[in-house]
Amino acid sequence: MLYIRDIEEIIKETLHEHNLDMSVEFNNHLSEPMSYNVSTHTIKFNYIQVNGYIAKINFKVKETDKDLVKMILYHAIGYYLDFKKNKHDLRILMYGDVDEQQQLKSKIETNAWEYGRTLIPSELVQSYDQVRELDKMLLKS
Repeated sequence: MLYIRDIEEIIKETLHEHNLDMSVEFNNHLSEPMSYNVSTHTIKFNYIQVNGYIAKINFKVKETDKDLVKMILYHAIGYYLDFKKNKHDLRILMYGDVDEQQQLKSKIETNAWEYGRTLIPSELVQSYDQVRELDKMLLKS
């Protein structure tokens, strides 16, 4: 089990490695393992959710807990890169119809995985792709 300080250190090291200047914040109310907050330029994480997510995918993806946290982080960084490169009309998420909202959410999610994949070390790419597929199955259940 990883503790808050362990996860925070992995995040900070990885961000520094890629010259990304973002804040890092623990949030025990976060309903997902990790997220990027575009308005505060912050990576937020919930260590209970991170450890639970790792437990769910660890049976299929045989990597260290540290590398699994990095994979979760690269996906979160993917959101940052998507918002940086694409100017989505976020009003759709508030005011669009259900189909428009789902379409935009799907596009942002796909982009986040793809952009995150561009940063991941080559030795982890195959595992990252496995995590992506497992994540799709976890979302369905």
